[in-house]
Amino acid sequence: MTPENLQSIAFKWFDAFNNHNLEQLLSLYDDDAEHYSPKLIIRKPETQGMIIGKQALRDWWQDAFDSLPSLNYNVTSLTANGDRIFMEYVRSVDGEVNMKVAEVLIVKEGKIIASRVYHG
Repeated sequence: MTPENLQSIAFKWFDAFNNHNLEQLLSLYDDDAEHYSPKLIIRKPETQGMIIGKQALRDWWQDAFDSLPSLNYNVTSLTANGDRIFMEYVRSVDGEVNMKVAEVLIVKEGKIIASRVYHG
């Protein structure tokens, strides 16, 4: 994919997340996508930080949208090349200190097949 195609996926990802549009967000992912997040280790230790498949993603993000209605991501940097998108953004939630986040999306045939979150 071209860097422009990858960037388009990233901007759709941010739009879906910030609008809490779960269906739009899930449409960007492959059915068997893997997602790793340090927050999963804390909130769902049995996952060891990794979930696989759209149903697991649906459950995880629906919980986030329900429990954090003000959740918003503000992109600060975006680099795309080959099959990867490296995103840096600020996670903001009312009543919490803003958190710097980096995330890598791996894309194959136009769908995200894996994502990994890094909190700073």
